[in-house]
Amino acid sequence: MASSYDYDDGLYDSRPYPSSAGGQQGGDLGYDPNFVPDSVKTFVVHLYRYIREKNVYEILQMYEGSFQRLSERMFRDSPWPSVEAVAPYVDNDHVFCLLYREMWFRHVYARLSPTGRQRVDSWDNYCSLFSVVLHGVVNMQLPILWLWDMVDEFVYQFQSYCQYRAKLKNKTEEELQLLKQYDQAWNVYGVLNYLQALVEKSMIIQILEREKEGLEQFTATDGYDYQGGSNVLKMLGYYSMIGLLRVHCLLGDYHTGLKCLAPIDISQQGVYTTVIGSHIFTIYHYGFANLMLRRYVEATREFNKILLYILKFKQYHQKSPQFDQILKKNEQMYALLAICLSLCPQTKFIEENVSAQLKEKYNDKMLKMQRFDDEAYAVFDELFSYACPKFITPSAPALEEPLINYNQDAYRLQLKLFLYEVKQQQLLAGVRNYLKLYSTISIAKLATYMEVDEATLRTILMTYKHKMHAVDSDGKIICNSDLDFHIIDDIIHVIDPKARKLHGDYFLRQILKFEEIIAELDRVKLD
Repeated sequence: MASSYDYDDGLYDSRPYPSSAGGQQGGDLGYDPNFVPDSVKTFVVHLYRYIREKNVYEILQMYEGSFQRLSERMFRDSPWPSVEAVAPYVDNDHVFCLLYREMWFRHVYARLSPTGRQRVDSWDNYCSLFSVVLHGVVNMQLPILWLWDMVDEFVYQFQSYCQYRAKLKNKTEEELQLLKQYDQAWNVYGVLNYLQALVEKSMIIQILEREKEGLEQFTATDGYDYQGGSNVLKMLGYYSMIGLLRVHCLLGDYHTGLKCLAPIDISQQGVYTTVIGSHIFTIYHYGFANLMLRRYVEATREFNKILLYILKFKQYHQKSPQFDQILKKNEQMYALLAICLSLCPQTKFIEENVSAQLKEKYNDKMLKMQRFDDEAYAVFDELFSYACPKFITPSAPALEEPLINYNQDAYRLQLKLFLYEVKQQQLLAGVRNYLKLYSTISIAKLATYMEVDEATLRTILMTYKHKMHAVDSDGKIICNSDLDFHIIDDIIHVIDPKARKLHGDYFLRQILKFEEIIAELDRVKLD
């Protein structure tokens, strides 16, 4: 049976590529897009067959294993053979060719530097692929990892194109002409419309509602259809809600982003947690959006949960192609958590082992940030710049003006707004430090300690109340601080809820350490 055969090993074709007269993208040997090695023929033939048979297990083995290994061995410095070259081996199947081109472009983005023309062609391919899913009859069952990667790559390539288009200074005349000719490529409205159309056509919001009522099995089946149907539209719609959150975060519209994600219950395990990349990107953008909306408690709670998850399970994803991305997002979320806790201390939400990692990475910087002086602003600037998404300017450039780079404009605006928020909280840390020492204190006495008059102190206290409260997704006003107060007859009454001790954290941390020691011992070769 062919399913037990390792295509990328057994049929590895070691012949070099024939030289290409067209000067195509590739390594020193040249690249001929029409040359198809035997191993690639076998790969596409079997992948095509498994897709037609809806054999999800074998599709996943080929997509996650064989495709990556063939890319590493044969196409490290060149694209895969063109879709026109492989089409005859798959009955010129239109949908399969669209899927192959989607992987083809993803490989170019991951390992090479895509040209302007390739960026436009990739957009056209996504338009064709999503149009087939939305308006045709797609009777396929694909691994949810592949479907997540489609939406993930679609948003990434949109972000990449916006950055590419905004760097005008060193563009060639040919590149500028391409931007003029294809000014609708990766248009922000087109991107949003496709994602929204997938959400609506899939009826995923209604499916999730029916699941809450016990009328639908979605999470239990990881989004697969075991009744002989297709999971493609349904799962693309599901992941498009996460895609919409990401796009709106890149645009700086955090409220709309969270609204798009609202049908997915982040507080529960769900299909979004099945694929590690989906889980991490969802929580990263969800937490960042809440941070920018001053919902520090919610951001802190979710960052803590995902960082604890990564701490426990990252060792199982070391062979994943996304492992480097997982580690990067992990580091970025520790930086965002440091920001959250500096602006709004919430130690009761932090697991002990996450807290230990945070102190190891950012203890000195967190101490500096709590001082709110010039050095503190420099640290806030540094951590925000490191951990924030790559913001984009969605509008097309005016190519007639003097050509300049404006790819940093959106980032500078978001950084300016963030630091302005930090500046407004300058005096709040001092107030909090004093209030932590008292259960009651008169306004006059606190004003003396803080060396301000009573009117100014009242303004500071009102600012504290305002900044430490936020509006949640349901429109309710919530308290962000672990310390609150009210004033009666010029006396401040402090409310300081005591954090409960989590004894399980200690044992969990020791178990993790013990497992690491065992893993180290297993790697030791005894003579």
